[in-house]
Amino acid sequence: MKPMKISDFDYVLPKERIARYPESQRDKCRLMVVSRRQGELRDRSFSDIIEYFEEGDLLILNDTKVIPARLYGNRSTGGRVELFIIEKKGELCEALVKPSGRLKEGERIRLDSGDEVTILGKGDVGRLIRFKGAVEDVIGRAGHMPLPPYIDREDEELDRLGYQTVYCSKEGATASPTAGLHFTMELLNKIKSRGVTIAYVTLHTNYGTFAPIKSEDVEKHKMHKERFDLSQGTADLVNKVKKAGRKVFAVGTTSARVLEYCAHQEIGRRPQTADHGPELKAENGHTDLFIYPGYEFKIVDHLITNFHLPKSTLLLLISAFAGKDTISRAYDEAVRKEYRFYSYGDAMLIL
Repeated sequence: MKPMKISDFDYVLPKERIARYPESQRDKCRLMVVSRRQGELRDRSFSDIIEYFEEGDLLILNDTKVIPARLYGNRSTGGRVELFIIEKKGELCEALVKPSGRLKEGERIRLDSGDEVTILGKGDVGRLIRFKGAVEDVIGRAGHMPLPPYIDREDEELDRLGYQTVYCSKEGATASPTAGLHFTMELLNKIKSRGVTIAYVTLHTNYGTFAPIKSEDVEKHKMHKERFDLSQGTADLVNKVKKAGRKVFAVGTTSARVLEYCAHQEIGRRPQTADHGPELKAENGHTDLFIYPGYEFKIVDHLITNFHLPKSTLLLLISAFAGKDTISRAYDEAVRKEYRFYSYGDAMLIL
């Protein structure tokens, strides 16, 4: 079998199709509904998504909260420095630092807020840094919302809310779980009124989600680990819904990865039942699960997602879920019909 090439997951997107600002009304963005079985593509509004739920279904949301992870400061020589926090590690943080090569271990950076940061040794993918003062306090004063580079603008006050889901509660993400940005509390309540249960997982989205795939051979890519938590309450709800033959809707690739990772762990512990698949249990820790075509989903029945970057781990995951040809056709259609792409863009429901 030939290696799967990352170049096969490329596509051309006009720059004007990249959404640089969020919709003024979250649930008024466009929604492309993709049927895996029939191959049908339908154009809807996101608020219409309620029509695709049935009584007894389960909606899984990622309740992570984005921290203001981008900081700016100066060296003692006056040179400008940018720090992008990847993850907190005890009293230290790991960060991507620009320009990293010029900074020596022990060098101190004065942030624009007046706070001080000491540059330490290498981490897994960046540099370890130490703040003078509590991390949460410093980033609260000095931090900027970590908008992705393709948005191509400085963060603004509107991003403090616009780049968060309305149900976020657990701080730790350095990138937004953007499929969830389209939900309002009103829409969630309407979904509940149809007899749908809503439950939460946590995956603190970070470098693992947005890191580029540098190997042409897809299978050689290694995901950076991201922290997650699956509560026993959510695990019990998933098990109940699967046994009842109802559907699990995962909001975003992050929620999907938590569910599938935990299913994978359970299969390793005991054989899955023929009828219902693995029984989930409470789990927390770090996941580096990399899902690409050929993967068989064990928990997720329907997926709500955004339109993703070419050659990204996110595009590979949805290609695994819906099939590469179906996703390629959907993306071609979305470009032709002028959908808005990426973090602040439109949505897709894959049935």
